[in-house]
Amino acid sequence: MELGTKIRQMRLVASMTQEQLANRLGLSAQAVSKWENNVSMPDISLLPEIAEVFGISLDELFDLKADQKMRRIENRMELEQELPEDVFREYELFLREQLLEEENRFRATSLLAHLYHHRLESDAQKAADYARRSISMAPETKECQWILQKAEGAVFWDWNIANHSRTIAFFKSLIEGQDEQQNAPMPYLYLLDNLIADHRTEEAKGYLSRLAQLPGHKPFMIPVYEAAIALAAFDEATADAIMQKAFSDFPQESGLLFEAAQYYARKCDYDKAIHYYEAAYATDEREPRFTDALDAIAVIHEIRGEYGKAADTRRQVLHSLKNEWGFTEETIIRETEEEIQRLLQKVGTVDQIQ
Repeated sequence: MELGTKIRQMRLVASMTQEQLANRLGLSAQAVSKWENNVSMPDISLLPEIAEVFGISLDELFDLKADQKMRRIENRMELEQELPEDVFREYELFLREQLLEEENRFRATSLLAHLYHHRLESDAQKAADYARRSISMAPETKECQWILQKAEGAVFWDWNIANHSRTIAFFKSLIEGQDEQQNAPMPYLYLLDNLIADHRTEEAKGYLSRLAQLPGHKPFMIPVYEAAIALAAFDEATADAIMQKAFSDFPQESGLLFEAAQYYARKCDYDKAIHYYEAAYATDEREPRFTDALDAIAVIHEIRGEYGKAADTRRQVLHSLKNEWGFTEETIIRETEEEIQRLLQKVGTVDQIQ
């Protein structure tokens, strides 16, 4: 429906004349008439006021389809680190309504998860900032340490809090509930990740064996997980041997480079980790390339106190985001720029200390 036709429809529903609407907007009745006959369009600055007159949102004014509005929600979450309360509630209500539409149910469910996570990340950053301030004021107390752990995913010393048993139980039930003919590999990977994190290696071996029987699995990932399981069982020599053999078994598998980098990073063997991360990024033929390998290299440099190198690597990330991904104003651009400045400030601090 054209915008002028939409305005006419809403004006009639509101029992308003063209003159009354024009007076509300400080215009002539002739201008409104031109809109309604689609001869001209309202000035863009008038659109929020027109929506307010009729008590609707801009989305409703433009009569966006559900798919268009969901795409708009995705885009706005990428552009803004924190959504205004009224916008968040509007999106929440719309997505909940879409749960009733079968053709939109999956996407709406996924977007609701992203919407709540978007707010969670925003609030978590605030919680972490205030927790740091509190801890700095009274480092001997245990008032806010747990908040910092919750907000940033830091390690919990207490096993009863740190274990992943609930997540493990969920993925186990998901796997057991799947039809054998439609058994997807992805839930097995998520399950294995959490079992390995909790050092439940015998269970992990069993599920890895089942994963290897699925037609959709990636064969090179089997030795990758075998090595991770051995490492979780504190058998580093066996784990190293498995990883080395994987390269001879899958010499053409570029994905193995990234997995090897992750393996060595977990072992804190940072030279090898950087070597394989760089190789993984250099040989990645996707367009655009994901920046995960560069992100990891930047983290390693910062761990080592090599802040200048970390900043240089973040600049590579920024270049990729702008030139390969085409991002310009997204939150990730601003965050990466802030990271570069933070690292450069650390370079200056280190220089002063030295």
